[in-house]
Amino acid sequence: MPALNKNLQNLSRIAQKTEKLGIGLMSGTSLDGLDIALCRFTGNGFTTKFQLLQFTTTPYHKHFKEQVHEVFSRRLVDLEKITLLNAHIGTFHGELVLEALAKWNIKPEEIDFIASHGQTIYHAPKRLHQQAEYPNATLQIGDSDHLAVKTGILTISDFRQKHIAAGGEGAPLALYGDVLLGSKPSEDRILLNIGGIANLTYLPADSDRSKVVCTDIGPGNTLIDAACREYFNQPYDKDSMIALTGLVNNELLMALNDHPFFNEKAPKTTGPELFSLTYIEDAKQISGTRDISPEDLICTLSAFTAKAIADFILTNLPAISKIYMSGGGAKNYFVTTYLKQLLPLATIGDTNTIGIDPDAKEAILFALLGNEALSGEPIKIGNNPAVLMGKFSFPL
Repeated sequence: MPALNKNLQNLSRIAQKTEKLGIGLMSGTSLDGLDIALCRFTGNGFTTKFQLLQFTTTPYHKHFKEQVHEVFSRRLVDLEKITLLNAHIGTFHGELVLEALAKWNIKPEEIDFIASHGQTIYHAPKRLHQQAEYPNATLQIGDSDHLAVKTGILTISDFRQKHIAAGGEGAPLALYGDVLLGSKPSEDRILLNIGGIANLTYLPADSDRSKVVCTDIGPGNTLIDAACREYFNQPYDKDSMIALTGLVNNELLMALNDHPFFNEKAPKTTGPELFSLTYIEDAKQISGTRDISPEDLICTLSAFTAKAIADFILTNLPAISKIYMSGGGAKNYFVTTYLKQLLPLATIGDTNTIGIDPDAKEAILFALLGNEALSGEPIKIGNNPAVLMGKFSFPL
């Protein structure tokens, strides 16, 4: 019988290791930068134990952000630009990984695998595109062959496609990491992530996986950031300085909240394809607030993010009193303060309380998904498909 080639031999060797070193990469819709988490894993599935060894976020420079924004969440784009960016981002992310490893004084050959989320440029669940002949779809670019060749490290990527192929919507994939790393017997809890889009995972105290809920809720930072770029030429509302100078416009807030998405049954997904500047302009038109000041607009959008989260929890999970936050929005003073006002009976903190760095959480998640792709078995959680996700790219 022919021997396995060297790549497959190495893959088999890594998969059988009792302890693995993996790097998780996350680049979100906010385009703040690349999150790089170095994790040590032992076990898999519900026996998984992990340790976050190193974490860094490398900020993206302005030119890179502008290039991605040319193809991000747009129905009509330059096909050549997407093709070029797919290769460029893979290599660029590889360079950032090598820089991080050098800073940590770690050699690439010490790393067992990289798990890369890639860069989402379009998310199209059927509920959004509404074309009967087409299924749910999503697209992340940043080719993993380029990443693997650049770093010399086995790379696992494109996790969302298997979820969709098996009947899911490709998001939110926080479900798997939240259940495996964030559950606690005897405590009903919500893990709330406020990134570009806000999503949450409900983890029941009795560990009954059929009761787990993981769903997108609505906009996180995406509308606030888009309006900050449009009206203030700033990437985001640092320290809520803009929101705190404005007032909430209740007419606009009601119009923003009046969309069929919020009445759809969970689990559901969404993205900046829906929650865009067009969404804001439509709500301003409906509410007669086209002349709203930019400061009041940012303030109202910040309140909208908090209200969408609170409304979902009060409607669907009203008895839950423990909420643990992560993501960039968890640092937004206005959003978190407003959320606490809307949920006065809940104890709201960040995921540091349960041993997960809130800044690194999503990068840790993808490292965990990489570990599962290597050594795990499909796990059935709620009505999500039981699948192992990720495609393998070899460095040679």
